[in-house]
Amino acid sequence: METQVTAPPSQTQTTPAPENTSEPSARILRELREDGICVLTFNRPNSSANVFDRATLLELSEHLDCLNRAPAPKGVVFTSAKSSVFIAGADLHAISESARDENLRQLIELGQNVFNKIEQLGIPTVAAIHGACLGGGYELSLACDYRIASPEKVTKIGLPETQLGILPAWGGSTRLPRLIGLPKALDIILAGKTLAARQALRLGLIDELVPKEYQIAKACKLILTRGRALRQKNWKSAVLANPLLGRALARYLHPKILRKTRGHYPAVLKALEVVTQGVGKPLAKSLELERNAILELAQTEACKNLIRIFLLQERAKKITGLPYKPLEATPQDKPIKNVAVIGAGVMGAGIAQWASARGSKVVLKDINAEQVGKGMATIAQIYKQGVKRHAMTPVEARSGMDRVSPAPSDVPLGNLDLVIEAAVEKMDLKKQIFRNLDAQVAPDAILATNTSALSVTELAQSTSHPERVLGIHFFNPVHRMQLVEVIVTPITSAEAVRRSVKYVQQIGKLPVVVKDSPGFLVNRILMPYLIEAGHLFESGARIEDIDEAMLEFGMPMGPLRLIDEVGVDVAYHVAQTLASHYQARMSLPGVLAKMLEKGWLGRKSGQGFYLHDKKTKEGQINPLIDKLHEGTSCAGVPRDELRTRMVLLMVNEAARCLQEEIVMDAADVDFGMIMGTGFAPFLGGPLRFADYLGLTAVTEEMKRLAARGQTRFEPCGILLSLAAEGKSFYPTKKN
Repeated sequence: METQVTAPPSQTQTTPAPENTSEPSARILRELREDGICVLTFNRPNSSANVFDRATLLELSEHLDCLNRAPAPKGVVFTSAKSSVFIAGADLHAISESARDENLRQLIELGQNVFNKIEQLGIPTVAAIHGACLGGGYELSLACDYRIASPEKVTKIGLPETQLGILPAWGGSTRLPRLIGLPKALDIILAGKTLAARQALRLGLIDELVPKEYQIAKACKLILTRGRALRQKNWKSAVLANPLLGRALARYLHPKILRKTRGHYPAVLKALEVVTQGVGKPLAKSLELERNAILELAQTEACKNLIRIFLLQERAKKITGLPYKPLEATPQDKPIKNVAVIGAGVMGAGIAQWASARGSKVVLKDINAEQVGKGMATIAQIYKQGVKRHAMTPVEARSGMDRVSPAPSDVPLGNLDLVIEAAVEKMDLKKQIFRNLDAQVAPDAILATNTSALSVTELAQSTSHPERVLGIHFFNPVHRMQLVEVIVTPITSAEAVRRSVKYVQQIGKLPVVVKDSPGFLVNRILMPYLIEAGHLFESGARIEDIDEAMLEFGMPMGPLRLIDEVGVDVAYHVAQTLASHYQARMSLPGVLAKMLEKGWLGRKSGQGFYLHDKKTKEGQINPLIDKLHEGTSCAGVPRDELRTRMVLLMVNEAARCLQEEIVMDAADVDFGMIMGTGFAPFLGGPLRFADYLGLTAVTEEMKRLAARGQTRFEPCGILLSLAAEGKSFYPTKKN
C-alpha cells in the first residue's frame, strides 16, 4: 500500500535534551511538536551514516527515559537526518575490537535493553525509514509498533549479520519471526538478505510505503488516529511462529545448510538454532539465546575475517589513490560524465551497461554495425535480467539503454572524459587504437585499457600523452563482480589516478590501485593456481578430486570449472603472458593447448573439462577429457595434498606481489583476491590464511615440495624473512 498525505506546516519546538545532547557531539535530536508527538532524529556528527555504538545507545536510552516521565508525549517517531541512511547498523569497529572481552557482552546487553525500552513504552511508536535500515537499524524498527519506509532506491531493509559471521542479537532473531512468521524470517536471517522497500513491504517487514517528504506527517497522523492499535496482531504470523514448526524447520534445514556452507560459515547454523529455539520462548529467554550466540560467534576466525573484509570494502569506497588516504574534495579534478567504450564484445558491453545504469552517457564503438549491434543486444539482455531480478525498474532499464549511443563508424570524441578500451587481447591492435584515440580526444580525457594481462606501460608509451593512460580492469561478469583494478604506470599522473578511482567509486565498484606488472594483482596470483590444477590433471589426478578439494577449502568453484567459465582460450592467453615473464616458476600445462586444438573452449563452446549444454546435467565431466592425461604420478593423491599444492602457490605469489610492492600492504592483496576471485572470505585471503597457519609451517611445507624437484614451490624472500623473524603479514594484537 502506498500512501500520500499533505504535510502540514512545520509546528515543532525543541525540548530540552538529555545532558550534552545540545552540544555538537549529540547524535540524536529530540523535538516535541505542538500536537504532542515527539520526533527523535538520528544525526551522527561528521558522518554520512548513522550507526549504533555505545555512546549512541546510551544517548537513546536517556531520551527514552525522558519520554517515560510525565507528561508523556502522545507518541514517538524515529527518523534520520541523513540523505541516504536511516541507521546502517552496529558499529562493526566496536564489535571487532570488543570481541575478546566483557565489553562485547555489555554492548549486546545495552542494545537489547534499549530496544526493550522502545517496545515497552506506553505510547505508540513509528519508525519512519528513508535510506539504509540494516542490522541494528532494522532491529530498532522491529521494536516499534509500526514501520513506514520511502519507496526510493536508497532505502534498503534487512538483517545482513550472517554475512559478517554474526547474527541479529538486538532482538532481530526474536522479533522478526513473530512479525512475519518463521519461514519468511528464516529466509531473510539465514541468507543475510537486504531488500528494496517494495520487497520488504510484500514480505511484511514494513507496513506502508510513504515518500520521504510526507513521512513525519503520515507517522504523526497514524499515532493520533490509531494510537496503540498500531501494534497489529497478525494471527497468520503467530501460527507460523511456534515451537513445533521451529523444530521441524531446524531438522529440515540443518543438513541443507551444512551441504551448502560445508561448515565454513558457523553463523548460519547458529542463527538457525537461535531462531527456531527462540520461537515460543519468553522474550527474555530468546534474547539470552541471541546474546550467548553472538558472543560465541565473535570469537571465531570466520567472524573476524568477514568483518575485516566488510571494513576493507568500506575503505575502498573512500580511497583516492596511492598511498591510501581518506577521500578528500578535489574541486580542481574534472568529474567524469561522458564515457566511451571501444569494443562491443562481452566485456565492453558489460562495462557500457554498468556505466550507463549508473548515470554515465556512454558511446559504444566497434569496427562495424554488426559488432555494435551484438553489443547493444547484450546490454539489452543484461537490463532485462536486472528487471527480472528486481535490481531495477523497467523505467530505470529504459533510461539506462537510452544513455548508450551505438557508434559503428567514426564519431566525434572531443567531449569525452574517459575512454575505456576493451578490444581483443592483442598488443599491436591496442596500440593502434590508443594512437588513434590520442589524436581524437580532448587533452584532459583519460585513456584506459581493460586488458587483463598486457603491459599498460607499453600501451601508454605508444601515445603522445602517456601520463593520462592507465588500466581500469573490470572482472567478468561486470554486473556481478564488485572489484576493479586501477593499474598505474610509472608515468601516470596523480590526477588521472584520482579521477579514475573516483569514477570507479561513483559507478558503485570497489577499486584496488595496483602497480603495472604482468597479470597485475588478481590474475598474477590466480594463474599459478589454475596452472597447477592443469598440471595435476595431466599427472593423473581426477577432475572431481581437483575441483572438490578446492570447494572443500571454500572456493566458490573448482579451478578446472573456473577455466571452463572464463574460457579455455582466455585462460591460456593470460597464462601464456605470465609464463613468458616468469619462466623459472611457471610452465603451461599442455592440456590447455590440446583443448584449444579440439575447440573445447569451456562454457562458450559447450565443452571443456565439463559439458555445458542443455541436454546434460550440470557438472557432468567431459567423457573424452581423460584421453588428455599425460602421466599417473598424481593418480590417487589425496585431496588434502592436491589442495595444499594449489593453495601454497597462491600464498607464494601473493607474498611476491607484496614484496614487489604491486600493492601497498597485505590487506590490499587479500581484498583483491576475495573480491576478484571469491577466495574463501571466511579465511580472510591468502596472506591472512598464511598467518593463521603460521609462516614457519607454510615455508617448511614449501621447502619440502621444492626438495622433491618442484622448484616452483621455493618460498619467496618475504616469506622466508618473516618466518625467520617469527613475524606475520598482519600485526598480532596483544590481549
